[in-house]
Amino acid sequence: MRQAVATDSAPKAIGPYSQAIRAGSLLFVSGQVPIDPATGQIVDGDIAAQTHRVFRNISEILKAGGASLDHVVRTTVFLADMNDFAAMNQVYAGYFTSPAPARATVQVSRLPKDARIEIDVIAVVE
Repeated sequence: MRQAVATDSAPKAIGPYSQAIRAGSLLFVSGQVPIDPATGQIVDGDIAAQTHRVFRNISEILKAGGASLDHVVRTTVFLADMNDFAAMNQVYAGYFTSPAPARATVQVSRLPKDARIEIDVIAVVE
């Protein structure tokens, strides 16, 4: 059984998908780009500012689904430029306690709304 999870505290989906889907004890959060939900626009700033916005969006969706970043078991990070890896990684590290979730990081040629970063997560909901 699938159940959609949504919150007004994170950007609305910009396509035919849900912010997150809960399936049993797993919560699958769709990829989040650094959109400010209040303005609907990509936040200004460097990769650090964009990474912080992405994590604020993810945190709000997790909260709506009954979870938090402490429940995340897997992430995928999509970067428009792998040269941003070190700065992104420094911000990323501040959002997780040990043990950190499993992760893949890849460079892609383009992201929605020309964002510099997109992150999706999978969490276990208790």
